[in-house]
Amino acid sequence: MTEAYVALEGGHVLEGRGRASGTARGEIVFTTAYTGYEESLTDPSYEEQILTFSYPLIGNYGVREERFEDERVHPRGVVAKELTEDVVDWLESEGVPAVDHLDTRNIVTDIRDGGAMKCGIAVGEDVTEDDALEQLEQCKAMSDHTDIGAQVSVDEPTVYGEDNDGETVALIDCGAKGSIVDSLVARDATVHVLPYDTSVADVEAVDPDLLFVSNGPGDPVNFEQAITLVEEFVEDTPVAGICLGQQIVAEALGGTTEKMTFGHRGVNQPVLDLESGQVVMTTQNHGYTVADPGEHLEITQINVNDDTPEGIDGIEYDVITRQYHPEANPGPEDTLDFFDDVLAMAESQTEQAVPADD
Repeated sequence: MTEAYVALEGGHVLEGRGRASGTARGEIVFTTAYTGYEESLTDPSYEEQILTFSYPLIGNYGVREERFEDERVHPRGVVAKELTEDVVDWLESEGVPAVDHLDTRNIVTDIRDGGAMKCGIAVGEDVTEDDALEQLEQCKAMSDHTDIGAQVSVDEPTVYGEDNDGETVALIDCGAKGSIVDSLVARDATVHVLPYDTSVADVEAVDPDLLFVSNGPGDPVNFEQAITLVEEFVEDTPVAGICLGQQIVAEALGGTTEKMTFGHRGVNQPVLDLESGQVVMTTQNHGYTVADPGEHLEITQINVNDDTPEGIDGIEYDVITRQYHPEANPGPEDTLDFFDDVLAMAESQTEQAVPADD
């Protein structure tokens, strides 16, 4: 059997079954989703993390590329109770080490009690515990990955839905899931996907009806240029954001953000809308949250489990953001109307800006 070791912050080392060889380090986190492993593994928000699946069997419906959110696997390593051969072959082809035959219930409990923590993984025929501990020693805290956006963003602007007749969206790609673009294009928007560090001038050249800040990995305060873009455009252009995007918008408008103990990751997070009283189930993947929205934003939705902000709207500005993933891949689809709302907001401001005919 291939040797496999998982070293957790504090020096505790777990031994499992090696499935895909290699070494890795990152912040170990868990997802409670029992479907959508393809979407999770290709979600850029898992960059620089070790992903633990709490559901015991991962891979029972194969691997299909049409379900991918990005072109590659983003977690640095994968831990599960049991991985099928399909998933192992995929991870092996991507060079991502994988370990199973571990008690993932204990790992999840440790993370819930102690918080997301540094981790090192070593998998291979000749690896030892020391190899995993060496990876652990080299592991950085998530907030220390100051330029993580460069690892997940597009290098050059890309346009989707060029023949559409709807609103023009400047999507700041901080690690965007593909289904966000698909959701906007399906609603007749033309989407200009721009690098995370794109300039004000480049956004002005697009002349967008909507500035949209995407999801992504890491600490929002490290996305300084995206924060600047929101500051520059919010007075004249509607702004929307998802996940990291909500945190960036809050930072730009005088709010503050903070790291959560273990975050929200899974497809069963309940969210309460404060105005309607309706509770919806949502898909989430984030380790940071808005601590204080500031004086320009108001909290409109909260997480039922811990009261953290899940929806924020502008008070004097046209702003709508969500902490969860309304595009809903792999589900549930309770919140798809978010995209209708933000495009309607952009359309309304466009109509107001057009002079009436004499």
